[in-house]
Amino acid sequence: MIMNFIRNNKIFAGVLAIIRVYIGYSWLTSGWGKVTGGGFDASGFLHGAVASAGGEHPAVQGWWAAFLESVAIPNAGLFSFLVMWGEVLVGVALILGIFTNFAALMGITMNFAFLFSGTVSTNAQMVLLTVFLIVAGFNAGRYGLDRWIIPFLKNYTPQKRDKKEIAVA
Repeated sequence: MIMNFIRNNKIFAGVLAIIRVYIGYSWLTSGWGKVTGGGFDASGFLHGAVASAGGEHPAVQGWWAAFLESVAIPNAGLFSFLVMWGEVLVGVALILGIFTNFAALMGITMNFAFLFSGTVSTNAQMVLLTVFLIVAGFNAGRYGLDRWIIPFLKNYTPQKRDKKEIAVA
């Protein structure tokens, strides 16, 4: 019953739109600050996360620190690019309500990466709110561009297009 309400209720879709825009604005402003700030470099953050994996009460799990050391730090330039532009794109998509579920999934993935790296900040709150967007499915983007994009994509598949071309020929 609650799932039906979250996924189909038009009034709750309005609440989801407010949550979506709030989270999108948070992502957009954070990413835009990195893009326009000149020279965003995630390597300091990555090295700090690895350093937090040691000691008596580590803030970062060993398996995550191993990933950061072997994959992220050697490719810090790529990860810096992905973080700053990922934040901007997720923010824009959530604000506009276009591909909302995919944008929310990418946003929550970044939030978990930051949490795994020992950062708390607003990430836990954003994860909780993003879960509502993901669970709501299409309803999260009902009052956004998904309202027109998703039905268009559902109706326009290569199989249907080929059948129409065959029928015309």
